[in-house]
Amino acid sequence: MCKKIIKHVAIIMDGNGRWAKKKGKNRIFGHKYGIKSVFRVINFSLLHNIKFLTLYAFSTENWNRPYFEVNNLMYIFQYILKKKIYYIHKKNIRLKIIGNIKKLSVKLQKNIFFAEKLTHKNSNLILNIAINYGGRWDIIQAVKKIIKQVKDKKLLLKDITEKKFDYFLSVNDFNPVDLVIRTGGKYRVSNFLLWQIAYSEFFFTKVLWPDFNDKIFQCAIDIFYKRKRSFGML
Repeated sequence: MCKKIIKHVAIIMDGNGRWAKKKGKNRIFGHKYGIKSVFRVINFSLLHNIKFLTLYAFSTENWNRPYFEVNNLMYIFQYILKKKIYYIHKKNIRLKIIGNIKKLSVKLQKNIFFAEKLTHKNSNLILNIAINYGGRWDIIQAVKKIIKQVKDKKLLLKDITEKKFDYFLSVNDFNPVDLVIRTGGKYRVSNFLLWQIAYSEFFFTKVLWPDFNDKIFQCAIDIFYKRKRSFGML
């Protein structure tokens, strides 16, 4: 049996809109309030020596939401990258945005490039934010890169292994995901890190994202350590 040490946690942050609706507010209020939970899990990860944290912020399917909501979500991303990046940098956190950022506004792309460059050498925590990300998209773009390298004779077919394939994915310098947490009471992965979570443990909670706190995070970790991870072995 492999030794159980949590290095990489991935979180599907679900329930902002429903949380706001319960309080008689619009969905944007929930998304804004959810930022507090983002920084709670960041600080918890730092405190508990979790080295990699991946947060699912905006999927490729989320573009189908009402324009008003999508526009405000982009504003929230912009706000975090401009107003919170120096806090992140001060904490020695490396920020990486994964997903197809080409569809984002030029201004947002510039903020992403600046934030990633600023924090590139930081090492306390690798913080992965998935924006305009989908697991299927990730696999397809990896396949396209491999095909190009084969055509350019930079890569031989016989050299394509699982480890080599990892290299071409968005999350290509991280440890495999140990634990996936989903809030909001849904029991699905919603096209998130499909390749990387093949052997992950899962923790589902009905708690909506704005209410997610250290106690629930600790509960997820405690349950993780009680489980036996065999990775197909006896």
